[in-house]
Amino acid sequence: MNDQSIVGVPALHPVLAANAQSIGFAVSADSQVGSLLKTLVVSKPGANLLELGTGGGLSLIWMIDGMDAAAKLTTIDHDPQLIESVQRHFQENENVEFICADGREWIKNYAGANFDMIFADAWPGKYSEIDEVLDLLNTGGFYVIDDMIAQPNWPEGHQKNVDRLIRYLETRTDLNITKLNWSTGVVIAAKIKNEN
Repeated sequence: MNDQSIVGVPALHPVLAANAQSIGFAVSADSQVGSLLKTLVVSKPGANLLELGTGGGLSLIWMIDGMDAAAKLTTIDHDPQLIESVQRHFQENENVEFICADGREWIKNYAGANFDMIFADAWPGKYSEIDEVLDLLNTGGFYVIDDMIAQPNWPEGHQKNVDRLIRYLETRTDLNITKLNWSTGVVIAAKIKNEN
């Protein structure tokens, strides 16, 4: 299966892909992951959503495409050029909030409502501040990470970070996790109600 067989590609996707390429942002989401994100968002009407790592907006557009009118999405990136280049395409969408901030600091200082789905596509919330991020997930909510299969752009030794993260997620009794050897390698975790 390749990207050509994916149905329902958002109309803005090629525009954002070209935009990301024009500013030299080469690390963009796989459309299979995007399609999965849209499906998960559709399953959460009125959801409060969080994306850690706006990047070129190619995951964001899939999530937005799955949102209903009552859903809200917060997307965070530390790079002002990326935020500006993506945000200008969504000026009329009041349900999406763009935040340019250090992800670690934002996670540590966030005091708003918990989230029904978190897509962690940046170091913070994936390889650091993992406990803090999972504390922000509602019971029944999804925590989604990708790039769990070795990628050409990985720095030397990064596999150890991936292995450590997966081992840690497997030890948590408040998560039900599924590891998918598919696309770039995806882990989906659902938060379980803590009976303690």
